[in-house]
Amino acid sequence: MKMRNHTPVTEFLLMGIPHTTGLENVLFVFFLAFYLLTLLGNLLILLAILTSSNLHTPMYFFLGNLSVFDIFFPSVSSPKMMLYLMGQNRTISYQGCASQIFFYHFLGCTECFLYTVMAYDRFAAICHPLRYTVIMNHRVCTVMTLGTWMGSCLHASVLTFLVFKLPYCGPNEVDNFFCDIPVVLSLACADTSLAQTVSFTNVGVVALTCFLLILTSYTRIVISILKITSSEGRRRAFSTCSAHLTSILLFYGPVFLTYLQPASISWLDSVVPVFNNIVTPSLNPLIYTLRNKEVKLALRRALIQGVHTCGA
Repeated sequence: MKMRNHTPVTEFLLMGIPHTTGLENVLFVFFLAFYLLTLLGNLLILLAILTSSNLHTPMYFFLGNLSVFDIFFPSVSSPKMMLYLMGQNRTISYQGCASQIFFYHFLGCTECFLYTVMAYDRFAAICHPLRYTVIMNHRVCTVMTLGTWMGSCLHASVLTFLVFKLPYCGPNEVDNFFCDIPVVLSLACADTSLAQTVSFTNVGVVALTCFLLILTSYTRIVISILKITSSEGRRRAFSTCSAHLTSILLFYGPVFLTYLQPASISWLDSVVPVFNNIVTPSLNPLIYTLRNKEVKLALRRALIQGVHTCGA
């Protein structure tokens, strides 16, 4: 692609969700409802975990981390999107666009790593119950968590650097409701093959590696569960994994559809980012509490204690 001698872009124009002209008010209510549900649900899970000593275990430590990232993940794009749905300016600064890409991939990659660590935690608990507290001690949990953050930061930094070292000299219309690599790269006025190859490979390798590790953990888990003679024991073992498996499917589905589809599909490109950014983070609190008596009990106690404290 030849270089074009135009003025460098200092801001981008977010075009919003394709094919939704005239639905701004409906979309605003939809996104606001899901965003508030995400904040409330994940804050309640954090409250339950922090206030209940029974939940101070590796599994809930990682679930608490997941709730933190589920709060921040939709916050990367939702507030700005709701502002322009209300009629505010659709522009986003060059630095703001770069920040969206960095934090979107930092938080997304961290969630990917967290799901992998959580799968290993379930593997250790079910396949090696007698050694579980030794395998998943406090130091191991801390190292794993710091490793996910640092690895994700490196991943996001490389991708953001490759995208924004390219010149942008117009047009500046981002064909989405937030800045992401595919839509921003299409606006570059230089050869994007290196950035496209590295981003595709980087995202693909991270997602596929984590998925294979999760698959390995759950293969071992299923084999161990099938060896349990008691039907009640098998049911309890499966129930501890069902929520995690559901979250994994909701997370990986949009990732593979967005970054690994062989060709762009218009309606899919519109729906998948909305589901990934807005809907999935709001569903995780429901998934992890509906069938989890420990979390529901801890949350009930925390709320009752809070009401008593306020009434005192």
